[in-house]
Amino acid sequence: MNKGLPIAVMLVLAGCCDSALAQDRRSAKKASPRPTNDILLVSAPTWDANHDGTYTCDEWKQYVARVFTMGDRNRDGYLDSNEFKTIQQADKAFASADPAYFDEKNDGRVSRKEFVDKPSPFLVRLDKNGDCRVTAAEMSAARGSERQPGGKGGQGKRKRSPF
Repeated sequence: MNKGLPIAVMLVLAGCCDSALAQDRRSAKKASPRPTNDILLVSAPTWDANHDGTYTCDEWKQYVARVFTMGDRNRDGYLDSNEFKTIQQADKAFASADPAYFDEKNDGRVSRKEFVDKPSPFLVRLDKNGDCRVTAAEMSAARGSERQPGGKGGQGKRKRSPF
């Protein structure tokens, strides 16, 4: 057997893989969404349970239920202010969340029901047709509108988000 043959095969395979990887990188660049500073858009893939690029109310509820469980350190079924701060520090989606948005009873703590049943600001803002789903097209439109003057990310007045 020729001793140079295994080396030649490895070089051919390496060349093949390098060009395939380069092609994958080029395709990924074309397909990747435009960059954004909007934390709701940036954090959405975190809770897209089946990673299909469509964000649903059910996926949001499943996600916030897990976040609540993680934050409820004393397992009393409520988030106090310190537990809420832990969530804000641990999850970028909640970094600027206002506990008052969730605290419907205004009792200084957030129950599991209050936390999980509160609509996602992401879905409220982006689900234009009210079907409890945000599709890739709706995401793309949101990214585009934030660059328009007076749009969500433009220079116009913007109502403060609970997140």
